[in-house]
Amino acid sequence: MNTPSAPCLTPEAARALQGMLGTEIGPGLTEQELDAVEARFGFAFAADHRVFLSVGLPHGSSGWPDWRDGDPEDLAGQLAWPVEGVLFDVERNGFWHPSWPSRPSERSEALRLARAELATAPQLVPVYGHRYLPGLAGEYGHPVLSVYQTDIIVYGNDLTDYIQHEFASRSSNGLTRTTVDFWSYFVEAGPGIDVTAPTPFTPYATTAQEAVRCLRMLALERLIGRRHHPYQLIEAGLTALVLDVETESLPLLAGLSRAEHERAEDLFDHVLVELGLHQGLPADTTDLPWEAARWELVRWWLQLIVNGSLDPGAGGDLITYEGWGALARPRTLRQLVDRTDAHNDWATLRRGDREPLAEAIVEEAGRLLAGPWPPLD
Repeated sequence: MNTPSAPCLTPEAARALQGMLGTEIGPGLTEQELDAVEARFGFAFAADHRVFLSVGLPHGSSGWPDWRDGDPEDLAGQLAWPVEGVLFDVERNGFWHPSWPSRPSERSEALRLARAELATAPQLVPVYGHRYLPGLAGEYGHPVLSVYQTDIIVYGNDLTDYIQHEFASRSSNGLTRTTVDFWSYFVEAGPGIDVTAPTPFTPYATTAQEAVRCLRMLALERLIGRRHHPYQLIEAGLTALVLDVETESLPLLAGLSRAEHERAEDLFDHVLVELGLHQGLPADTTDLPWEAARWELVRWWLQLIVNGSLDPGAGGDLITYEGWGALARPRTLRQLVDRTDAHNDWATLRRGDREPLAEAIVEEAGRLLAGPWPPLD
């Protein structure tokens, strides 16, 4: 486990953060109440989470756990959500963590072993909705994770960074990093995505025009601060080459071997210059960070959702994080955000009704694409 370097959250800073929430704030939990919650449910709040709850208890929205008067069964379900989500993927989708012993052939035995291994992982504690902090007593500065089964992404480098981004439309500060060994796997090497990485879409281009547009979108993602994986740049170059896009550097990019991945970024830049794409990238000229670029990316992500190249839940999360939040929460995207939250809600999996909620995201994406762009508030 890595030790975070962020300063400890002070009560004054916690009050300032709660002023950004736009929801009712009740009296904070006393030390005795915090201890009682931890004893009742068998976990520990991280130090910054504990300070945050001690100065005020957010309520008035179903996303905030009510540690004082909430339904104990509901709170227990939220605490169990990360583990139950991983077990769902163990049972249904063949997931197996590389640190675990070899997977038994019998599904029931695999679930038993996985549950035993998960019992040793650091507890994740709900902050808001399906955003979680590691429950490590006395520790602070750990990242906030957005958790849906094994699709786990960093949603803030610490509690302060998370709240400023989610509720105050401020850009995330610093590089995304993870600090808790077991859960870090899902962000760094597992099937989950890092929010700073390019969109996890299935290649869809069937024309040279679409291939060039994909190259532009990757350039826009990099412009707003999202990392690129070399294989994605190489794959985009190969697709463009197969569809008869012609530039001097494109065959070099498309033909890179795994041992040559470090050259992908430089060759990608050459391709952008040769296609003239670097000249058409929007500038950062407004009070909102990269406003024009983000709106263009939101439109692309919506189109990927509609054409089936991007999972609705993952796409909705990207738009929520990189679009809606960073663009000062435009009302026109609110329905998509709400449908994404409903799709990713911890109780959805238990009810087994995720598919209609995914369809609702696709429907809303299509509605937005059919209207003016950018959509008017």
